[in-house]
Amino acid sequence: MKKYFLLVMLTAASYAMLPAQDIKTQIAGKANAILPELIQWRRYLHQHPELSNREFKTAEYIAAHLKKLGLEVQTGIAKTGVVGILKGGKPGPVVALRADMDALPVKERVDVPFASKTEGEYLGEKVSVMHACGHDAHMAILMGTASVLSSMKKDIAGTVKFIFQPAEEGPPGDEEGGAPLMIKEGVMDNPKVDAIFGLHINSATPVGEIKYKPGAEMAASDWFTIKVKGKQSHGSQPWGGVDPVVIAAQIIQGLQTIVSRQQDLTKAPVVITVGKIHGGVRSNIIPEELVMEGTIRTLDEEMHKDVHERIRNTAGHIAAAGGATVEVSIDNKTKVTYNDPALVKRMLPSLEAAAGKGKVYETEWTTGAEDFSFFGDRAPSFFFFLGGMPAGQDLKKAAPHHTPDFYIDDSMLDTGVKAFCNIVFDYGRQHTK
Repeated sequence: MKKYFLLVMLTAASYAMLPAQDIKTQIAGKANAILPELIQWRRYLHQHPELSNREFKTAEYIAAHLKKLGLEVQTGIAKTGVVGILKGGKPGPVVALRADMDALPVKERVDVPFASKTEGEYLGEKVSVMHACGHDAHMAILMGTASVLSSMKKDIAGTVKFIFQPAEEGPPGDEEGGAPLMIKEGVMDNPKVDAIFGLHINSATPVGEIKYKPGAEMAASDWFTIKVKGKQSHGSQPWGGVDPVVIAAQIIQGLQTIVSRQQDLTKAPVVITVGKIHGGVRSNIIPEELVMEGTIRTLDEEMHKDVHERIRNTAGHIAAAGGATVEVSIDNKTKVTYNDPALVKRMLPSLEAAAGKGKVYETEWTTGAEDFSFFGDRAPSFFFFLGGMPAGQDLKKAAPHHTPDFYIDDSMLDTGVKAFCNIVFDYGRQHTK
């Protein structure tokens, strides 16, 4: 009887303390097994993209999958967001995993069978729509992660929140949306999130590899508008008016000296880009007004404030020198995406277990931006990059994100699933008494 009791106790103890390596082996096997589904989901979503705050069918597709897994599912968060909640079989922390859902007003040029032919409306204009940033892959990876983790529910310590976020690229016009609206509507609460993780596939990183950076990783993104007001005149008589076109050209040049001559770029990079100019109605009329729109990227808070002040001063003084006036408005879109250094250090073994030794490496910061940064204000966060560049491709020929030729190799999406699943188990093990 004593021997039987001892055997039962040893078996129970062995079950309760399932070795981490056994868990990782299970994760790897399950992730590999669903790779065909990951590719299928990703390609379906790629072929049926939807713009920011308009991800209605995308949300239905995701919600149906999560409900099929038996998760508690919340919909309509931040307009079209979806959240799935999985309660593990053991007590522990609350870990959130996030994927973005929206596509871009870009016409696809990539010759693949699942290329997007979708059209939509953006700011009143008919546009082509494409997943030109990899959000289709992010959704497929998180759907796959939900599948694997739901099958291992009894071994999970704590709760997992699967956050499918709309409008990462920015809500249209004056609409609210994205991570700020999800947070406003309580996505980081009930239950309160202890740590949040996200990933981004990258067209210029070899497929299956993972890169990361502790601390400041991605830039704060601000959008600015500069309205130059001059005096209208005939094109043959510029001295009869104040030409806002010439003044705008001078302002654009002046903005670049803020970067090249006024900022300490050894401290952190700064980018100021004017991406849109509108003014005038015909070639022989000097217009009264011209509007410029652009973006600012900074990775240091002190430089962030200084650049804003210098943009206002530069535009104002150049306009005044030419007899014009300006109105400058700056909209803070995202914050610096900051990876908690201690959290990064603890989770690196999770990433190495997913991608393999020698395929996880620290990289430099990037001037790209992510509204995942807002989640980092509410809980320690870690955002990393997953490679999607086909093996053997010349890095210089990889099409950038947000372009018609953007392309990723989806043959190793299971690496992202393994990374997320290992993070959940490793974090739970580290934070469970």
